Amino acid sequence: MSKKVLYTLEYPVRCSPRILYEFLITPAGLQEWFADKVDERDGVYSFTWNGNTDKAQLVESEEDKSIRYHWLTSHKDEFFEFSIDKSEVTNQTILVIKDFAEKKDIKDQSQLWEYQVKELFHRLGA
Repeated sequence: MSKKVLYTLEYPVRCSPRILYEFLITPAGLQEWFADKVDERDGVYSFTWNGNTDKAQLVESEEDKSIRYHWLTSHKDEFFEFSIDKSEVTNQTILVIKDFAEKKDIKDQSQLWEYQVKELFHRLGA
């Protein structure tokens, strides 16, 4: 098995960090754009797509700033993370996504995130 590498994606978004944060950490918010169904119990999130469920542990979060999850089936050093930054020049909110994938899969994974983020922006009205 190839070693997965960390990659980063950035998306400018027209909404407040507070609203964006709710869509990234609450089951109801995540269910709006990330998965068909999302449940959370004791910091473990169950994400369901097309009847298949994957679980992720909430590793750390800083209100209105960042959320890091770890898939329970992934290597212990791997995670996916949402960060909310502000552009110092334009004062625009920036969604930063960090994830792991095998090098050959980064393009496909990036396209999947692109699709998901478009759905998020649609839900946000951004």
